[in-house]
Amino acid sequence: MSHLSSEVPASEEANRTAIRVALDATPLLGDRTGIGEVVGGIIQELASREGVAVSAYALTLRGRRDLKAALPNGVESATRPIPARWVRRRWLRSDSPRIERWTGPIDVVHATNYVAPPAKVPVIVSVYDLTVLRFPELCRPDTLEYPALLKRAIQRGAVLHAPSHAIAEELISELGAPADRVVTIPLGLPHVSGGDPDAGRAVARATRYVLTLGSIDPRKNLPGLVDAFNILASNDASVHLVHAGPSGWDDGVFELSIRNSPYKDRIRVLGYVDADTRANLLAGASIFAYPSLYEGFGFPPLEAMATGVPVVATSVGSLPEVLGDGAFFVEADDADALASALAQLISDSEIRESLIRRGSAISEGYSWSKTADALISLYRSLA
Repeated sequence: MSHLSSEVPASEEANRTAIRVALDATPLLGDRTGIGEVVGGIIQELASREGVAVSAYALTLRGRRDLKAALPNGVESATRPIPARWVRRRWLRSDSPRIERWTGPIDVVHATNYVAPPAKVPVIVSVYDLTVLRFPELCRPDTLEYPALLKRAIQRGAVLHAPSHAIAEELISELGAPADRVVTIPLGLPHVSGGDPDAGRAVARATRYVLTLGSIDPRKNLPGLVDAFNILASNDASVHLVHAGPSGWDDGVFELSIRNSPYKDRIRVLGYVDADTRANLLAGASIFAYPSLYEGFGFPPLEAMATGVPVVATSVGSLPEVLGDGAFFVEADDADALASALAQLISDSEIRESLIRRGSAISEGYSWSKTADALISLYRSLA
């Protein structure tokens, strides 16, 4: 089982013996971020499959009822009230409490959010990126314990799931994971409903706008996007910049960059938006910008591609691998290059249409069905 061997082959549906999977559904609680979209996509697909019995647990003291409401039909809620920080620290030092104490008998554990519980059965840990190791200065303090938790999981014999070959390589080179216990399984694509362009422009309060989506945190390099927008706006009197996504942490630098912008009246920050508003914003956008400093996968640009919006992204982490030739790439932290790319896509319809066609084709290669097929195959190979 090597990270170099492409994706895990699709599972054989002929084998109908139900495999019992304990799956960490903690990211389903609260506003959906990227990992929440991952867990939601995986668990919804697994719930529809014969031969898979999913027990969902969450590391939460007060969110048991919220978890039940977030789960699809057919998925059992098997969580207990327990403080997340306490249990993470306990699992770092000890092999108890085992997850079977909550779930009962199981065949395999899928820890979807970096934190692997002790178990009597094989454990898979999904690791979406290694920001905490490579760029700790970009991380919330409470996530800095993740490398130690991952190393403890490796010591216990866990298999690590990476969403891209780029991250798989980092798990081996940066974390020291054995190559034969790192598996690459690409993620699916969040459901993209057909949005209303006019409704999107109404929310944006602009006819022409550059859109970016995602939580506000230092890794997303949003102040760099504001710098690029200032250059673009100085030569284009009608273009606007719109951001939609929840507050993350350390968002003061982004707020300051907007306050200092001579074009702040053309920058709109919407906060968290629901799925329909998100789809409308994508449908009405002229360009999608993704100026991240580091990424393990990259849902938002794939959503834009699926919607038919041309994408400008930075050539960091797994983005070149995931987006392929469907995006216009620039170097991170180069505001001039980003501004130039945005201006070129606005003015050159031939390049725009070419990117839209290629981006649409790339996005069609990602689905939760394919992800679930590969995960079920992995579950069965370990159980």
